[in-house]
This record gives sequence, structure tokens and C-alpha cells, in this order.
Amino acid sequence: MTTWAGRTAAEISAAVREKRVTPREVVAEHLARIERFDGRVGAFRRVRAEAALAEADEVSARGDFAELPLAGVPVAVKDNLAVRGESRRVGSAATPDTPAAQDHVTVARLRAAGAVVVGLTNVPELCVFGTTDGVLGTSRNPWDPARSAGGSSGGSAAAVAAGMVPIALGNDGMGSLRIPAANCGLVTLKPGRGVVPAGDSTWFGMSENGPLATTVEDARLMLAVLAGTGPVPRSEPGTLRVAVSLRSPLAGVTISRPYAAAAREAAGVLMRAGHQVRRADPPYPLSLATTALAHWTAGTAADARHLDPRLLTRRTRVHARLGRPFMAAVRSGSSREQLRRRLEPFFTEHDVLLTPALARRSPKAGPWHERGWLSNVLANTQYSPLTPAWNLTGWPAMAIPCGTLPSGAPCAVQLVGRPGTESQLLDLAAQLEERNPWRRTAPMN
Repeated sequence: MTTWAGRTAAEISAAVREKRVTPREVVAEHLARIERFDGRVGAFRRVRAEAALAEADEVSARGDFAELPLAGVPVAVKDNLAVRGESRRVGSAATPDTPAAQDHVTVARLRAAGAVVVGLTNVPELCVFGTTDGVLGTSRNPWDPARSAGGSSGGSAAAVAAGMVPIALGNDGMGSLRIPAANCGLVTLKPGRGVVPAGDSTWFGMSENGPLATTVEDARLMLAVLAGTGPVPRSEPGTLRVAVSLRSPLAGVTISRPYAAAAREAAGVLMRAGHQVRRADPPYPLSLATTALAHWTAGTAADARHLDPRLLTRRTRVHARLGRPFMAAVRSGSSREQLRRRLEPFFTEHDVLLTPALARRSPKAGPWHERGWLSNVLANTQYSPLTPAWNLTGWPAMAIPCGTLPSGAPCAVQLVGRPGTESQLLDLAAQLEERNPWRRTAPMN
């Protein structure tokens, strides 16, 4: 008997289109895996078992069945994106428990491509922090359950890493795709501004929707659906000028040995593949930390404006309160434009920037939402200083697995490119995947 849980989205959709398996059979197998393992992983806030099976049957009955790029593929959706008929809680007791009237455009595109939404995944309250825990659930790293899956797309990443879905939808405002992907051994790409529809809560244009997958092929496939472009075939990237930086963009934060080693390992692979690889640090300004903090808190202030503060956790209330004075300056976009102008010359000399994805492994899983604001901010900053700059610039950046931590959990690197280079980054990532393959999902017993 063929097992479909743990297979890639590309494999599943091909088998469904060729009628070797039905969408109902695929979805039922993944729902059984969710029931078996999610109690210890905590990926899902809501599992749509009956609705997903009904929607799988609807996919089977479609007239365009043979052309669907994600035919019958189970997908999980981050719980800050609207799914028709389901409430959108964004990890908070302060949000209304009322069903959405229609899908977010990215969800609608996934469904139009034949995907079946099996559930909504846990997030930290208002998607603020880099650990996924709160009053609605805690998401653990399937590779190392003592550790957080990361955030804020932690539930989506945990679901994919545990083989409960082959792909998941998340978004990234300060690293919220790349952080959990790096923790959980996944491939993700935060697209550049305007590539994928963003929606209502965009943190003043910094947040982008994107894929979480176990292979570069699946990430490419899902990104094409989300962007509405149709399939973009892989090509050889040619000889690229790759800058390798092991420096933290934030003063006072150091990169731990395993993550620095992962970046060196990836640099060696790319050098042997024929690319021009050299050490070079982007000219990060000293003001980057304060710029990032102002945007981070202002985004939360905007999201919290119409919510009852008494129902928010203390760390979220403090974060929003600190962000209110920055909202006008952040809305103007001047500091982001200054950062882009400062970094653009670096990307005329180099085609791609390679860095560690994180500075160190994620914090221990637990009730971070019950701790103070400062302890949360320090924990987030100490382990993820390398992602926010590329939300501020609006340029594409991706995380891919590379190497392992002493615990046996995956390590990861980050690739950053100029605007419009999403396909180039995916092509480069595919070279890394071929020459330095990774185990796609965590061992689940």
C-alpha cells in the first residue's frame, strides 16, 4: 500500500491527476496523521476534518481536474489569513470568533489550484513574536520537541516538518517564515514586495505571504500558485557572485558556531558548483536595531487598534503601546528607503548574499506569552537578528536547511537577492539541495 503522508506536493498532485489515488484518500491519510501526532506537536488551532474531506470530493469532480497544479494536495493555513467559513483568531482571545465570509486571495488561489485546506495553524498573539505559544496553543519543533517551532508561522512549519501536510501557507513580517523554517528544517521564500498579494495586515508593507515546504521544487510550485504566474521551470543560475557574511546585523548579537559552520558549508558547496564566492559584509547601519524595533512595534500597534486591550497578553499590550508613537514615521517609509539606498551598492557588486539563517537555536517551548515584554524581545533578538533587514528593504530572502545542530535538529542558511530575483534564489537553492541534501521530515513514532 502506498503511503502519501510524507510525500511531496509535486508527487501527490501528479499521482492524483494520473488517478493513481483520489484526493479523498490523500486527505484522509493526512488527517489521520494529524490526529496521531498533533497532540504532541501543537501545529493546529483548528482541524477541518469533515469540511476537508468534502472539499477533496469537490476537487475530484472538477472539470479542470487534469490541469490542477496542486490537485488533492492537503495544505495548512496560518491563522492570520481568512479561510471561508472559519474564524480568524490570530492567536488571541481578543479577536472575534466569527466565520470569515470569503477566503484571503492566497487561500483562494491555493483552492483554485486544487489544494484542500485541512486546518488553521497556531500563531503567537497577533503574530508578534518568534515563538509560537499563547492562549490558543503552543507549537513545538518536531525535530526537538523541547524547543519552540519558532514564529510566527510556527504552527505551519511544525505541520510540514511533522509530515502532517506537504506544504503550508505562512507569512513573514520580520522573519516569520524564515525563522520557523530554519528551526524545522524546511524551505521557504519570503517574496519581494508585490510578488504575492499581501492583504490587510501587512505591517506597513513589510509582511509577505509565502510557502513552507520540504523541497525547493514544492516551494517553487506553491510560490507560482500564490503569485498567479503559472509554473516557472527551474534553470541553471549561471555563475553568480555570492557574498558570504557571518556578521550579525545587530550590534552585540553574535552568531553561534553551528550556524556559522552551516554558512561556511553552504559557501563551499556553491564554490564547488562554480560560483564566485567571497566573504563580504553588507554595510548595515548602526541604527538598524532601532529602525527594526520601531517598525515591529508600530505594526503591532496598528493590528491592536480595534481590539480590547484587556483581552491581550501583557507582552502584546506593551509592544503595541510602545509602537503607537512610531506609526506616523513608519507609515512614511523614509527609514526603509534610506536603508535600501545604503544597501543597494552592495547588491551591484554581489548577486546573492549568503548568511546563517539564525544566530542560535530557538528558545525552549513554553509559556513565553506569560513572561514579560523585555524577556521576549531579548530572546527573539538574540536568536534571530538576521531576518528583519530584508523585510525593511522589501527584497526576497529564503531559508534552506544546511547541516545539523548538536541536538540533531536541522541547521539552516539564508539567501538574499535583489528585487525580482525569486527564481534565481530558488535555482541556487536547488543546487544546494542537490549537492547537500537534507532529510525532509522529522522522525515521528
